[in-house]
Amino acid sequence: MSIRFDDRVAIVTGAGNGLGREHAMQLAARGAKVVVNDFGGAQDGTGGSSEPAERVSQEIIAAGGKAIAHGANVTNSDQVADMVDKAMSTWGRVDILVNNAGILRDRAFAKMTLEDWNAVMHVHVTGATVCTMAVWPHMKAANYGRIVMTSSSSGLYGNFGQSNYAAAKMAVIGLMNVLHIEGAKNNIRVNTLAPGAATRMTEELLPPSAVALMKPEMVTAGLLYLVSDEAPSRAILDATAGGFARTYIMETEGVFLAADQCTPEDVAARWEAISDPTGQHLYETSGPQIIKFLGKAAASAGIKLA
Repeated sequence: MSIRFDDRVAIVTGAGNGLGREHAMQLAARGAKVVVNDFGGAQDGTGGSSEPAERVSQEIIAAGGKAIAHGANVTNSDQVADMVDKAMSTWGRVDILVNNAGILRDRAFAKMTLEDWNAVMHVHVTGATVCTMAVWPHMKAANYGRIVMTSSSSGLYGNFGQSNYAAAKMAVIGLMNVLHIEGAKNNIRVNTLAPGAATRMTEELLPPSAVALMKPEMVTAGLLYLVSDEAPSRAILDATAGGFARTYIMETEGVFLAADQCTPEDVAARWEAISDPTGQHLYETSGPQIIKFLGKAAASAGIKLA
């Protein structure tokens, strides 16, 4: 199966450098018309310049592709609306959104300020939401859409000094879960990429040997699949240094505690059984998880659920 994006229009945020640039370049190389978005700020989100987006769009055009640049701040709904309007007026559609824009303000939680917390949450979570809101009506009208959130191993598993970043990167997974449900009837598939790559956001944290292995181009293959016609939905794809894996959020079978046993002491006593991964469940929505617990309670009480 050859994956192509001919006649597809893609918006890639944070595409002036690193992973975003690689995503935009490879989408264009496979036929997509690309809106290269980048606010052009520093790693911590300060400043701003149209130069990075313009440079990448010109690279795509020089290579024979089609691209336009836009310097929207992803947290600014008016600027993002203008970006989507320009995509629609230029090419008449938006098929793909890659929510890649992000910033870092790392520090230990004891030294974290609310300004640092809010800035990171605003760009990663609100930014992804603003951009998705702007394209959602167009994707619904076309009965087609492919959206990717960008998470991180820091969000999935934690990393010292990144409480703000990690919280944001788990938040977009929750957003994906709901958009997957709400977009299904209109063929809008929503996934999450959890990349590890040496970019300006990470290369200072990595040893030179890791930088050589963790090239952005060793991640983008996964992104291209997640926005393809045959993409899955509600998948978390981990991609680092050419390695690809899928993360699942699972829940153990658990136990039932009757009213006279529903104490913290009983929870402590049954902790090993509560934690037993045997027969764990993968839930697509919250309903079946609630039904599992209600079923245990109903069976104990001799009640038949309607």
